[in-house]
Amino acid sequence: MLPRLATPRRDVARVPRVTDVVVRPAVPDDAEALGRCHLACWREAYADLVDPACLAPFLADVDGFVERWRGRLDGTWPVRVADAGGALVGLASVRPASGEAVAHLNALYVRREHWSTGLGQRLLDSVLGDAPATLRVFRDNARARRFYARNTFVPDGTEHEEPRLGGPEIGMVRPAPYA
Repeated sequence: MLPRLATPRRDVARVPRVTDVVVRPAVPDDAEALGRCHLACWREAYADLVDPACLAPFLADVDGFVERWRGRLDGTWPVRVADAGGALVGLASVRPASGEAVAHLNALYVRREHWSTGLGQRLLDSVLGDAPATLRVFRDNARARRFYARNTFVPDGTEHEEPRLGGPEIGMVRPAPYA
């Protein structure tokens, strides 16, 4: 008989189960934690996608990110956070879009330890449901593109260089469901 191979496990005591994470509307008091969570997500998601020299100034600008989130928490944009016992581990926001789409997915980020847990889906559903929308994603971010494709987003044929971080981004759109 062959010996059983051990499979690596995550430290389940350290990472809350996704069912223990509450997705809720962000409030003004979340601005500091939102800015820090957003930066941590960028560090984890973009380390292999963005030139480190372009990413470093953003990762160092904690105060700037906090202030940007403070400005978005005025009720104009729907913003949802994933709260794991007081620690923010994800975020999603939409803003009005131009054209026929009703919304533009401005941000959807989840901390690495919560990837592939369904938390990104919960956040997306909380800000968009199945409404038509647009978004932009790094062309080389295969993981994110697969996630959006599962949620009926398709490339819209546009591509441009992301102005802050560099690298090609593509546009994606989710049309209105058939009547």
